[in-house]
This record gives sequence, C-alpha cells and structure tokens, in this order.
Amino acid sequence: MSIPPRFPVTASQIDTVVARFYSRIRLHPVLSPVFFASIPDETARWVTHEEKIARFWRNAILFERGYSGNPQHMHSMRPMIKPEHFELWLGLFDEVLVESLPEDIAASWSALAHRIGGGLRKGVEANAQPEGAPPKLR
Repeated sequence: MSIPPRFPVTASQIDTVVARFYSRIRLHPVLSPVFFASIPDETARWVTHEEKIARFWRNAILFERGYSGNPQHMHSMRPMIKPEHFELWLGLFDEVLVESLPEDIAASWSALAHRIGGGLRKGVEANAQPEGAPPKLR
C-alpha cells in the first residue's frame, strides 16, 4: 500500500524547484559562502548535492524512500551555519516556490519547509549554546 503525497507535486517539479533554488544560492551574497564552505565550486559536487536534496524532498512530500541522511546533524555540525541564515534560506526558497509552482502547491510546500527549517534552526541554536546553558525555548 502506498502513502498518498502530502500535496500534489511531481518528482519533476521537485527537481525543478531544487535546481532553481541552488542556482540562486550560488549567487546569494550571504548564503553562497556558507554553502561553498561545505560544497566546493565543482559542478559534480553540486549535482550530487542537488540530487540528494531532491531525494530528501521526494521523501518528505511523496514518501519515496530514496533519501538517507540526517539533516539536523549536518546543519548543527557546520559552524558556518548561523540561525539567521534560515530566514534568508526560507525567503529565497519561497521565491522559487512561488515562481515555479501553482499557488496552492507552493503554499503547502512552503509551510512544510518552514516547519523543517524551524527545527533545523533550533538545532543550530542548541548546538551553539555553551555546555550546561539552559535551552532557548522560542
């Protein structure tokens, strides 16, 4: 029995959104240095990363089981990623969604991305806390 998708988007649309998003990331004045610190400016490395992220979204939206990884760990362990980057990331992602998809699908995907992004941001904030400090709960 297959699980229906969270909302009606195709794998091809996911690939398009991911490709457009990362083409903008590579040009973004604040975010590109953060990404280039982890992903060298080599076409093959970016293609591999984009394929992995597309699999992440196909897993999250379409419930395909092709993704393997721990986004929370990956984001929390990169000291160049700061909590304030998530607002920029999500804003850029929202722009791509609105330009690439019908309004209802873009809104549904945006809501999911903001939930995931909020959790990743909290992980980055928690990782930056001094040991023994009380957690930030907002």
